[in-house]
Amino acid sequence: MQNIRNIAIIAHVDHGKTTLVDRMLHQAKLFRENQETANLILDNNDLERERGITILSKNVSVNYKGTKINIIDTPGHSDFGGEVERVLNMADGVLLVVDAFEGPMPQTRFVLQKAIELKLKPIVVINKVDKPNCNPELTQEAVFDLMFNLGANEDQLDFPTAYGSSKQGWMNSDWNTPTEDISYLMDLIVEHIPAPKVEDGNTQMMISSLDYSSYIGRIAVGRLHRGSLQAGQDVMLVKRDGKQIRSKIKELYVFEGLGKERIKDPIGAGEITAVLLDLDKNVNFEIGDSICDIDNPEPLKPIKIDEPTMSMLFTINNSPFFGKEGKFVTSRHIRERLYKELEKNLALRIEETDSPDSLIVFGRGILHLSILIETMRREGYELQVGQPKVIVKEIDGKRCEPVEQLTILVPEEFSSKVIDIVTRRKGDVNSIDTKGDRVQLEFTIPSRGIIGLRNNLLTVSNGEAIIAHRFKAFEPWKGEMGTYKMGALIAKETGTSTAYSISKLQDRGQFFIEPGEDVYAGQVVGEGLRPDNDIVINVIVGKNLTNMRSKSADDKSTTTPATKFSLEEAMEYIREDEYLEITPTSLRIRKIILDEIARKRSRQAMEEDND
Repeated sequence: MQNIRNIAIIAHVDHGKTTLVDRMLHQAKLFRENQETANLILDNNDLERERGITILSKNVSVNYKGTKINIIDTPGHSDFGGEVERVLNMADGVLLVVDAFEGPMPQTRFVLQKAIELKLKPIVVINKVDKPNCNPELTQEAVFDLMFNLGANEDQLDFPTAYGSSKQGWMNSDWNTPTEDISYLMDLIVEHIPAPKVEDGNTQMMISSLDYSSYIGRIAVGRLHRGSLQAGQDVMLVKRDGKQIRSKIKELYVFEGLGKERIKDPIGAGEITAVLLDLDKNVNFEIGDSICDIDNPEPLKPIKIDEPTMSMLFTINNSPFFGKEGKFVTSRHIRERLYKELEKNLALRIEETDSPDSLIVFGRGILHLSILIETMRREGYELQVGQPKVIVKEIDGKRCEPVEQLTILVPEEFSSKVIDIVTRRKGDVNSIDTKGDRVQLEFTIPSRGIIGLRNNLLTVSNGEAIIAHRFKAFEPWKGEMGTYKMGALIAKETGTSTAYSISKLQDRGQFFIEPGEDVYAGQVVGEGLRPDNDIVINVIVGKNLTNMRSKSADDKSTTTPATKFSLEEAMEYIREDEYLEITPTSLRIRKIILDEIARKRSRQAMEEDND
């Protein structure tokens, strides 16, 4: 049997995990000496490259000194916990990558907890030791304390440590002594990560991931726990609900380097494999299903995934600019795309509403939902979403809400302002630690307090706050928050905005639009100066030209640069009576009821109902 090691790489966002995988691929001489390769080979999704985060887990393998090492790169953000949990099921050990300066962060804790629960052997990589003011030994001690607090067993606590810089391409036992390459770390993997345990029994494989080929369709990816698999073999597909479907393996692949290699020989237990099944057109497999022996099927226990904590209404775009910028605009298009996403996005849920044009989508947080929306808009979809809402449950007769652990790293002079903002949102201070010229603040805060928090913190800290959070648990409702939003500036008419009108209205607030932008009646074009006081304004009026005035004078009107939101910022900004209109080229905030008179009537009716 081939000598195999299955490892998952886990880390907090931006601690250098994907860069380290690049170095491992180079170390195993996967590329010719003169071959040009892109950085971050595994982050091959446009969104991943732009944001510098890993969203989807990837499988690659390298051969090092006669040992095949299957490497699984996992997301570091807790919003993608569904990805993390299912890929850890394929591994026998983990590489825990920790930034030498920042130390263990919330998502480090999140992914490490999952690995410890699965009894995986860790190797700790203290990365970025070339950073100024870092303390690698202190970071290593903090990792040990974290593992101990998470209930690691003695074997897990007896972990080897490699120090180095994946960016500079070296690893060693001593952080003061750079080496030529990362062979020290590769040797640790072969020596300390256990070979896959092979159980006796018939064929048993859980589908942990899905691949897709436009030529051959859906491919099941997973680790073979027991028995063997071979092309042409009859197998039983056992669904999560226990339903059994007879099938045959059409093609079998193993991971070699950055690709898959089709093989005809049998595959033994412990290998990570990709399987093409022969199924009827109306039958499909999902993550969590098992491929078992045809005569005596014994499925594995399906993967348990953390529950969603947030929901948003997804609906068709019915604004006056509907259909101008997107290809897929109908409710059928949106519904089919969302249900297709369910097949591989484990942490997502969808619920029907009374309207055929709307669906409620549940996810793990703003980032989780925004990645889905951004992917859809790049594919040509137009849609609208409502204000994000946290999921509230009743537990033991008490109203409970999701609570998160929030970590903020900020220059010392801004720490008091940060504490003030977070405590107003029902956040409790857990700890305050000084790290060089920065202060690391730990809070426990309701998930609804996180919505819109990032913008405020970046404003008061001159853009220097580093913010991270992870879901902790459902806890009793913390009460109403003392937060308020300024009123909206709403366009009165549909047309093209002018520099003249915007410059004349600058004293009303901050604008979200530039002169020359097309707007429609009911669109939110800016933020006012008074809380909860919406103002309807005309931004399309031009100056009346006379013989005394030339049009060139009109063009000289000065306007302050507009505030432009990212998708996440816009999702966090919208109010209960607003939608965010999303097209491939535009983001527009609008009132749900566009007509001003109808909006006033609706507000009066609500106030009367409350009385």
